[in-house]
Amino acid sequence: MTPADLSRCVVSAVRHAVEDGELGGNVPARVVVERTRPGGVGEYATPVAFQIAKGAGLRPAQVAEVLARRLGGVAGIERVEITGAGFLNFSLTSVSAARLVRDVRPLAVVEVPDPPSGEPREPRERLVRAAVARIEAAQGVGPGPEFPIAPVARRDGDVLARYGVDAVAWAVLTTPARETPEFSDTLLVQGEGNELFRVRYAHARAHALVRNAEQLGFRPEIGDDVDAPALLRVLADHPLVLEAAAHHRAPERLARHLVELADALLDFQYRVLPQGDEKPSAAHRARLALAEAAGTVLAGGLALLGIDAPTRL
Repeated sequence: MTPADLSRCVVSAVRHAVEDGELGGNVPARVVVERTRPGGVGEYATPVAFQIAKGAGLRPAQVAEVLARRLGGVAGIERVEITGAGFLNFSLTSVSAARLVRDVRPLAVVEVPDPPSGEPREPRERLVRAAVARIEAAQGVGPGPEFPIAPVARRDGDVLARYGVDAVAWAVLTTPARETPEFSDTLLVQGEGNELFRVRYAHARAHALVRNAEQLGFRPEIGDDVDAPALLRVLADHPLVLEAAAHHRAPERLARHLVELADALLDFQYRVLPQGDEKPSAAHRARLALAEAAGTVLAGGLALLGIDAPTRL
């Protein structure tokens, strides 16, 4: 079971509980499931019990107990636990690399809508609102009400002229809307200390791996012969990150996820192509398919943020 499957399973459990009379109220169209924080219980958690408790006329813990019973026997869910006042926490069985690559590829190819129109805004506000609108549109979520956005501090002068639109977009979109972003010359450095460069470089490396593989006479082929737990884990979280970014109207969640994905891909890249006299094998083709999928996800994420993703750096 993938994390995206889990979100749909929770919605289904709520629907059946309402149909069977165990719960009352409306069935939510979407349920936010997110990875638990370090030290938390299980791998993923959802506050859905709090979302429907009032309509059900029950305490969140009672709603969580109903849903835990229904979800405990679902294939792919290893364990369900209730924590706090009613949070549902899940541990999942592992998902195959081939299934993950097939599921993630369509999600990574996004159609980027035009940014919202209206009166000219301060540059930071324009960038944030446009990114939120793209993420919401990609998730099929309608535009929500206005929300406050802290202005850019002017002590750095004209930040757009100094750093360029992509670097400025990255700086403001990695900062929560209520906080004021800071700018430094790190944004202009092509090195490990620049997160935007790492994300773009990882995307370019994915393209380079495919080009180099073609020169060696093989192409990507989806398969399970891939030992890359860190990269697989981050890719599996991609659909949930997009849902959470849309739900919370928080593009910084997507930006943080892209950095994590880029770092995992850059660590993995050295194992993709054959070494020395080694001949290309099914394992190399499967690793290449995984790297290609990760690169596509990086490009799609940058597009949602309104940032260019060059294929060569």
